Amino acid sequence: MLKTLKDLFDAVRAPAASESPHDQQHSLQLATAVLLVEVMRADPELAATERSAVIAGLRDKFTLADDETARLLELAEHTSRGATDYYAFTSKINEGFEMEQKLRMIEHMWRVAYADGTLSAHENHVMRKVAELLYIPHGAYVHAKMRAREAAGGGGAGGAPE
Repeated sequence: MLKTLKDLFDAVRAPAASESPHDQQHSLQLATAVLLVEVMRADPELAATERSAVIAGLRDKFTLADDETARLLELAEHTSRGATDYYAFTSKINEGFEMEQKLRMIEHMWRVAYADGTLSAHENHVMRKVAELLYIPHGAYVHAKMRAREAAGGGGAGGAPE
């Protein structure tokens, strides 16, 4: 239990100069997973389709075995519950991802938001806030939203571009 908590805190702290590339990759994976989970948690009714969309996003972004994906998702859910803001996670992503990778992540976040067929105001707010912290250009943000909505079948409330 204590080792798990230490691993959690180590994963979200600022990278130390001595942090290995492997540890930095794990921190980046956790930061990405937490933001996907935050969108999932923004909807008051947690749908299995949203959880599946989070898993699909993690599998697309990272090459992980099923058990690694499950563990990452579990850790992300735990971390998300204790998070007070998004900065710790978005700063890791800004350091570790190029713009193209961040845009793909934003699209995956939109896919989570649209996975249940509706877009709540809180999901939309989370998306807008994270996009701002990731320095996503507004046009790219809107295009990612439109691609995710189309992939979800074109449905979903709040479908108008920002």
